[in-house]
Amino acid sequence: MSRGYSLLRWGVFLSVALLFNLPVISTAVTALKSAAEMGTNPGFWIEQPTLNNLRAVLTVSERLNVYGFLKNSLIAALIGSVLPIVLSLPAAYAMVRRGVGNHVLLPLVVNLRAMPLIIFAIPLYMAYQYLGLLDTPWGLGLILAVVNLPLSLMLVVNAVSEIPLEMDEAAQMDGARMRHMLWQIVVPICRPSLATALVFGFINAWNEFLFGLMLTTRDAVPMTVGASFFFASGGGGVDWGLAAAVILVACLPPMVLGLLMYRQISSSMLAGAVKG
Repeated sequence: MSRGYSLLRWGVFLSVALLFNLPVISTAVTALKSAAEMGTNPGFWIEQPTLNNLRAVLTVSERLNVYGFLKNSLIAALIGSVLPIVLSLPAAYAMVRRGVGNHVLLPLVVNLRAMPLIIFAIPLYMAYQYLGLLDTPWGLGLILAVVNLPLSLMLVVNAVSEIPLEMDEAAQMDGARMRHMLWQIVVPICRPSLATALVFGFINAWNEFLFGLMLTTRDAVPMTVGASFFFASGGGGVDWGLAAAVILVACLPPMVLGLLMYRQISSSMLAGAVKG
């Protein structure tokens, strides 16, 4: 009975994993097929696997440069994920320990994230045009940081609220200054929440399409917008193998980051679940 239960459990697990990863598997299979095979064999079986689609994606041309798209996305995603943490850490400490903006500022910032981003399109474009930030990865990263700030602030506020007040009082009695308390007490204890904010912020910034399409034209085009160019690169139609290959390349950075930071994210999700 125990062995049958174990087999049933693994069967359910593998079925759910297959179902959730079906789009990724389908994309990978399509990327390994030639255009001729795609026309005759659209299923999941690959008769003659080929790497020509991946080679074509990684080949720089005048119109399509996947390395430039990756670089722009990396710069924007790093700014959009690191800057919110830098701003959230002191703000969360002030809200939790000093009560600054805890009843007004925090709900206001969180509720701003619930609004559709398209509302900010026209005023943001006009402001960026005036400031000269259009078509720059730095400008794109700044607005992505604003988008990720509510989530980062909520995570850090919850993490700081779990730190006993006695630790702050002991550090103050030892003569620790505010910056020492932040970097030597708050940051080490809140590391899982900071890692979670970093990973979620990076993935959200990497996958952003609206602001990438609206604020960039040529020099700062991110990977999400650049990937859409490959859907029209076949001459007379969509080259699905090429499009699938560029989608796989675009998925690698956030996927690798998520796998590397999985333990930190799990610790953050379980923090505060058990108290005694």
